[in-house]
Amino acid sequence: MAPYRVGIIGCGRPWRADGATGFGMSHQHAIGYRASPAAQIVALADIVAGNARAFQAQHGGDAIYTDYHEMLARERLDIVSISTWPHLHAPMVIAAAEAGVRAIHCEKPMAPTFGEARQMVAVCADRGVQLTFNHQRRFGTPFRRARELLRAGAIGTLQRIECSTDNLFDWGTHWFDMACFFNDETPVEWVIGQIDLRDAAPVFGVPVERHGISQFRFANGVEGLMLTGRGAFQPLGIRLSGSSGIIELGHSDAVPLRVLGGGRGAWEAIPVDEGLHGADCVTRGVLDLIDALAAGREPELSAARALRATELIFATYESSRRGARVELPLTIDDSPLIARLTATTS
Repeated sequence: MAPYRVGIIGCGRPWRADGATGFGMSHQHAIGYRASPAAQIVALADIVAGNARAFQAQHGGDAIYTDYHEMLARERLDIVSISTWPHLHAPMVIAAAEAGVRAIHCEKPMAPTFGEARQMVAVCADRGVQLTFNHQRRFGTPFRRARELLRAGAIGTLQRIECSTDNLFDWGTHWFDMACFFNDETPVEWVIGQIDLRDAAPVFGVPVERHGISQFRFANGVEGLMLTGRGAFQPLGIRLSGSSGIIELGHSDAVPLRVLGGGRGAWEAIPVDEGLHGADCVTRGVLDLIDALAAGREPELSAARALRATELIFATYESSRRGARVELPLTIDDSPLIARLTATTS
């Protein structure tokens, strides 16, 4: 079988390199594709040709385009990776799906509005396109080991998931996703939250709150709590509270995973071979989506799972707008945060 033909949209400079405007996630995607004998990078698209040429020199790719529409029309691609700012995700995902690709791997967060996020999922589902989003921490060793401990009963029955991070959207999407991961993809029934927009500022072009809180309840009774910005407890991380103990992720760089309870009289550091931000997680996610495409199964980073996390972000915004609890499923199309900011400046 010939390798899957892969195209990359967004070939920005690597993280911390001169001219970088982000984390250079497309480079991490490329490392994943290069690790698979079943995939070959054949085309690159970036509005700055020099970025694409530098990317080509490092990762390969036969053809370079400054217009991704032209690349999609000419290259007969099987897989497209999209690593651009969030406001470009929906039009790029939809264009790739309409061009007939078989799989799309997109960076997170999904989109600036909930309607765009739902539209991407719907279009790809209608066309039979496998859509994934890079919530790569599902493949992180500390997170996988924490779930193993949880499932083995190390802290008894899971009762509460607490998260702290910078904001609900850019960082919160990871922690909402991990909350669903730890609770075995159980649906969330309701969300109540508040955000302070007095000094909202953009992250990768999308405004985010600098202080927020989100409380949510899963259908199995597990409680969730997210604190962001000035209200976040330190250090930033995740705490899983059970009927007989606690698992913490992110206590420190030296101790990314620790457990209290289950017969332990004190905190026990659990040995893991990487921290919370290991780059290898991206490679594992790419390898999984390739395997899922070949096997016809749901990938770990599926759009359906990403949409659950995204729903919690926008449900929190909507709860703040309404001043009331929001029952799920969420049916809005806009971003209540952006709508409120727009209203205050108009």
